[in-house]
Amino acid sequence: MTITLTKSFGFEAAQYLDSFPEGHKCRRMHGHSFVVEISITGPVDERTGIYVDHAEISRAVEPLIAQLDHACLNDIPGLENPTIELMCLWFWQRLKPLLPGLSEIRLQETPRAWCIYRGD
Repeated sequence: MTITLTKSFGFEAAQYLDSFPEGHKCRRMHGHSFVVEISITGPVDERTGIYVDHAEISRAVEPLIAQLDHACLNDIPGLENPTIELMCLWFWQRLKPLLPGLSEIRLQETPRAWCIYRGD
């Protein structure tokens, strides 16, 4: 039996997107209440009935959330242009070595806007 586990984390952060055209509202400093969902896929252990303890996902993700929470994302190495697309890649690159079953990163910046990255 193969399953996908997903765990959600939230953080507040500011950003500005210099790559956007002059006059675009996202070019100015602004903030979001981000929600990132980390999904891992793999086999359920027949003996234990689980794939991975959710705490393992938390141990991998929480140091990254601590780095981002209440920060200006542009000041974080690798996030100088913090679009949600590039933020998904940033999470992926840091989590893949820690979570071998990593299958999806979903990053929501508003209730109506998000990005999904599956490592391709």
